[in-house]
Amino acid sequence: MEQSKKVIVGLDIGTTKVCAIVGTKNEFGKVEILGMGKADSLGVIRGEVRNIDKTVKAIREAVDKAKASMENHNIRVEINSVHVGIAGQHIKSKQHRNSVSRNNPENEIIADEVIAFIKETEKLALPPGDQIIHVLPQEYQVDDFADVADPVGIAGVRLSANFHIITGHVEAIKNIHKSVNRSGLHVADLILEPLSSSEAVLTPEEMEAGVCLVDIGGGTTDVAIFKNGIIRHTAVIPFGGNIITEDVVEGCQVLRNQAELLKIKFGSAVAEENKENEIVCIPGFHGRPPKEVSIKNLAMVIQARVEEIFESVLYQIKSSGLERKLNAGIVITGGGSQLKDLSKLVEYVTGMDARIGYPNEHIAKSIADEIKSPMYATGVGLVIKGLNDNWNEMESEQEENNEHKLDSKRKTGGFLSSWLEKGMAWLNDDDMKDYN
Repeated sequence: MEQSKKVIVGLDIGTTKVCAIVGTKNEFGKVEILGMGKADSLGVIRGEVRNIDKTVKAIREAVDKAKASMENHNIRVEINSVHVGIAGQHIKSKQHRNSVSRNNPENEIIADEVIAFIKETEKLALPPGDQIIHVLPQEYQVDDFADVADPVGIAGVRLSANFHIITGHVEAIKNIHKSVNRSGLHVADLILEPLSSSEAVLTPEEMEAGVCLVDIGGGTTDVAIFKNGIIRHTAVIPFGGNIITEDVVEGCQVLRNQAELLKIKFGSAVAEENKENEIVCIPGFHGRPPKEVSIKNLAMVIQARVEEIFESVLYQIKSSGLERKLNAGIVITGGGSQLKDLSKLVEYVTGMDARIGYPNEHIAKSIADEIKSPMYATGVGLVIKGLNDNWNEMESEQEENNEHKLDSKRKTGGFLSSWLEKGMAWLNDDDMKDYN
């Protein structure tokens, strides 16, 4: 493993599992997954960390397994910081408009001005107990020029913008930081989970055309709506895969672990696709005789709850005002998306095209085949987002360095500085060979 490569660790602290995924970019700029580890999540309820000790134990186990999976392929990477996903019912979103008068209206807007403008918006007053997680610019306006995607390079007196503000409860955010810190790690970034999942399963064309991402986790279902390449609406629905399992427990009168297996192996989101005479026999417990479960009845129980979840999703789509503008339809991901015939039911309930989103669409290669499952979309997305953010920072630094070199060449004058620059480049190349 080349030490010069930047490595990102995505940590998905979910209701059913804690997953650590390690990735980097290859020489072609494509994402490679180097390692993966997961552990049962016993300290998280509906996306929120409730028991810190149990969560710490799960994080350590997942990270240790990720290290072991890399060592099996002779890859050794120190894991010190992680990019963590955040979800839960405490997540809220709102639209906010902000404006600022410019000091030098004759000059064109530069990137630093825009960054400062966004930072100023982060000081927005919030209800007690809430904290800003993301400030996401939507459209900018410079004087009378509206719907500007990027204001850099435009001159004007007043800079305005619409922002999508995502907030979370302070205590929920603190519990994530405490759990990660007590695991011996540092939180490099905290990212809303549906934003991470979108990095893994959506294409730029879909986000431009208009798409609704639905991430069905164990405790919650996260919704993120994109249009013109910009996030327009986010929401959390307090139902996920676990409540479907609970419905199967009640509806089929079986144990919870049996209900989970029935849902995964024989479950379907469309009852009509199953025959009346299809029966599965499950072992009885404590000496009781085996129990027969109708596959069609199982599907009817599952269908009822899935319909309820996607009626809530449809309500969120209508609330966003973009119901008629989502030309790319709905993309479903997360562990709950693996239900048989799910996309068919979603199309029936919403009247929109639907597909299942797999996180391997943006990955060059991976040492673990199971990473292709939709249940790892958030973890893979955290890695992709972390790498892209780091990649952009490196490019910005490189541009600044190149501009600085160009200025130096102008000041020192021509041939000598050019010759020195080539010599330094040759020296740096040799140093890098030794370093790698």
